[in-house]
Amino acid sequence: MGIMKIEHLDLFYGDFQALKNVNMEIEKNEITAFIGPSGCGKSTFLKSLNRMNDMVAGCKITGKVTLNGQDIYKGMDVNDLRRRVGMVFQKPNPFPMSIYDNIAYGPRTHGIRNKAKLDEIVEESLRNAAIWDETKDRLKKSALGMSGGQQQRLCIARALAVKPEILLMDEPTSALDPISTSKIEDLCMELKKSFTIVMVTHNMQQAARISDKTAFFLLGEVIEYGNTDQIFSMPKDTRTENYISGRFG
Repeated sequence: MGIMKIEHLDLFYGDFQALKNVNMEIEKNEITAFIGPSGCGKSTFLKSLNRMNDMVAGCKITGKVTLNGQDIYKGMDVNDLRRRVGMVFQKPNPFPMSIYDNIAYGPRTHGIRNKAKLDEIVEESLRNAAIWDETKDRLKKSALGMSGGQQQRLCIARALAVKPEILLMDEPTSALDPISTSKIEDLCMELKKSFTIVMVTHNMQQAARISDKTAFFLLGEVIEYGNTDQIFSMPKDTRTENYISGRFG
């Protein structure tokens, strides 16, 4: 059953059309990967799924995006949407505060003040992001003292702390070393049992390894979308095949 449905989505920056007639259904408890060359609209599309593009001057979106049947652009509170659809960016961006306060930040903004409850959320979120053992003795220390891979898992934990339904990830491992990348891939495989993950990646092996569905973007259009195994072994469109086999991109 699809948790998110995108119908006839067009996106313009001023006169430039960055996305053209995107149609897609994102399945619950799956990892969906977006692949394609740089500048083809993957990250722009990802950001439209929790209205991050609202902040971009001159950005206009038409079409429909629904989350469990509710139109996210009509009548849905944007703060509520961003709680339900969390975001992890390419470069880890921990807040300049303690590890504990990074995780407690979201729950506090949603009105949770009880210390015992916050302690529980912090521990659960860090455990879910597979970083509790590395952080439990230094929760009061600054998050900025962590390594890049740890910071990225902290940012994932921070996103999980408000109990999202969907986690958007914009190239979450592109700034990381191979060992940290592998940890985050393992983490994603574990997280999809409880959450739905949508990920932009430049790393085609990563998409092949961990995603259930893959969408190939080219010049603002979704050229092909389907089961990852099928997209990588028997793409229906020659442009998909050419990109996957390294002929361009």
